[in-house]
Amino acid sequence: MNASAREPVIGIIGGSGIDTLEGLEETRRLSVRTPWGEASDSLLEGRLGGVRCLFLPRHGRGHPLPPDSVNYRANIDALKRAGCTDLISLSAVGSLRAELPPGHFVIVDQFIDRTRAREKSFFGPGCVAHVSFGHPVCPRLGDALEAAGRGLGLPLTRGGTYLVMEGPAFSTLAESRLYQSWGCSVIGMTNMPEATLAREAELCYATVAMVTDYDCWHPGHDHVSVEMVVQVLRKNAEAARALLGAVVPALGRQRPLCPAGCERALEAALITAPAARDAALVAKLDAVAGRVLG
Repeated sequence: MNASAREPVIGIIGGSGIDTLEGLEETRRLSVRTPWGEASDSLLEGRLGGVRCLFLPRHGRGHPLPPDSVNYRANIDALKRAGCTDLISLSAVGSLRAELPPGHFVIVDQFIDRTRAREKSFFGPGCVAHVSFGHPVCPRLGDALEAAGRGLGLPLTRGGTYLVMEGPAFSTLAESRLYQSWGCSVIGMTNMPEATLAREAELCYATVAMVTDYDCWHPGHDHVSVEMVVQVLRKNAEAARALLGAVVPALGRQRPLCPAGCERALEAALITAPAARDAALVAKLDAVAGRVLG
């Protein structure tokens, strides 16, 4: 392998309705200790189409964790520490557009963060960094997901903005209409700060947003219920497994470094001078930023 090439390890974060990954072979459970606390669950390591994968259910098996209680920093650190290079996020969402009905998949390319009470960065006092986030999704992963989805004939849209709300309650009608006026495509509760943290960890990251409902703006969906969402979740989970079965082998080939620069995101992000860095925080950043912190 030349110095600029990498053997991909595909990380998969399963959202609501996807707390296991069927089809993995040579599986084992990995309990990864992180300096940021406990991840949502142990990692399920295995091979899909011969490619090494790491699966993590975002809400834990059986869904014990609400969106605002997910330890996003621990999740990303655990995946990075276990060797993840490319991260696919599966997320159940509501649709804000009539042309994106329940059962539709959206490969989003932008986020608007409306969360309020979450730890949003690995960095902080003692080691400050500002990653570039104008384009938060890896286009190479997006291309691969789009090609795989279209090859399977899945109802799929490439591109769209994901509004991330705090939750756990669903939107008010006024909020839903506001987010429509902003040009958002889908709404959910989980992909921020997950996407930001993935960028800080220099992981290639992409989201497949799986529509379960029309939120509350649609005349036929003015009251979103868990029962309604769960029915569509089951169907979406089957399609998501097919998508992963097609895209993981395509991503598993040895490749050069990401042309979008995801794997070098910290090279122009660190601002704290080495002599002023807090040693304790630097130690916690060993997996996430050890490449640039030495």
